[in-house]
Amino acid sequence: MSLSTRILIGLGLGLSGGIVYSLIDLPALHLLPVLIEPVGALWVNGIRMTVIPLLMALLITAIAGQSNMGVVAQLGTKTIGLFVIMIICACLYTLLLAPFFLSLLDIDPADSKALLAVTHTENFSGTDLPPFRDWLVNLVPANPFRAMANNALLSLMVFTGLFAASLLHIAEPQRVLIVSFFEAIKDAMFVLIRWIMLLAPIGIFALVFPLAATLGVTVINLLGSFILIGCGLIFVMTLLLYPTAAILGRIPLLQFVKIVAPVQVIGFSTRSSLAALPATFAATKALDISDKVSGVVLPIAVSLFKFSSPIARTAGTYFVAHIYGIELNFFELFVIAAAIGLFSFYSPGIPSGGLLIMAPVYVSLGLPVAGIGILIAIDLIVDMFITASNVTANITAAALLSRDER
Repeated sequence: MSLSTRILIGLGLGLSGGIVYSLIDLPALHLLPVLIEPVGALWVNGIRMTVIPLLMALLITAIAGQSNMGVVAQLGTKTIGLFVIMIICACLYTLLLAPFFLSLLDIDPADSKALLAVTHTENFSGTDLPPFRDWLVNLVPANPFRAMANNALLSLMVFTGLFAASLLHIAEPQRVLIVSFFEAIKDAMFVLIRWIMLLAPIGIFALVFPLAATLGVTVINLLGSFILIGCGLIFVMTLLLYPTAAILGRIPLLQFVKIVAPVQVIGFSTRSSLAALPATFAATKALDISDKVSGVVLPIAVSLFKFSSPIARTAGTYFVAHIYGIELNFFELFVIAAAIGLFSFYSPGIPSGGLLIMAPVYVSLGLPVAGIGILIAIDLIVDMFITASNVTANITAAALLSRDER
């Protein structure tokens, strides 16, 4: 039985078990959700502990692992610029459409209040965003190890990027040694992640059960509706990549559809852009995209570029606010979309990785951090659509950047 199937079984058992619990009023079982909830928290922490070493290893190997420094210099600015433009488009698209569709969900205020009480969100409210001056100064960490200990991921990524760039200017043997070291760290992290994901069915069950026990039968329509909205938004945005590659990238549409399809299937089933990377390289070759372009664009893309992650994560944050009965004005909706768009550049390329580093957004805006656990619990299907869309965007970006050469 595949891991995805076992995760679906865990999700189903958590939903059904929680609903049955909500319908059975037995005083002896009142502590059951409280006893199960820490198991889910432990599983989430297990994944989160891999984030920082994996992020650093991915970024260093992506930048310093390139042998052709001239190509890196020529394509680097264009690649990052294109990624920023595409992320901005995805964020604006979500900002305009997601609030409207989520407002159509009918949520009982009593369920929102009950869920709010269970997750003790008052512990996270009242936190202000840091002053812009402090945020700007802290982008360059005075102590990278302190940034690592404090989970200041953006500052840590700035240091890591500068460190990786400096490796391009040292002697080749030393550079190869350091890159090999971080390659080993990256491989070890993926092994550790595979071990942790073996416990995913149990972790998903422990995350979903307390939620279903609180909301009861309502959870089926509620979570199912969000999955439909989130996946629908991603699907439509992915379709827009086809004419983009055909018109702006000058790739024949039918050829693009045929060559990209197998990569999408791999991304959809594995939920990992990294796992789909060999097939992605093969697709770029079939589209006559040179190795000197794909060899730079694709490693950076799988490390930094998560095209559809802002769509799902922004819509998910709006959904969490909605389910908890928290009203967001347009400025707050915009801040959420912008912050998650920025975070997408350093979210790890692991299943549901983009959800694991969103806590600062929630804390800053007074949203319940426990809502991230809700999104993780229902993220299996959504993350499949995200990854399929991400690998499509990676190939589209390579096509756009190689247009003049071809």
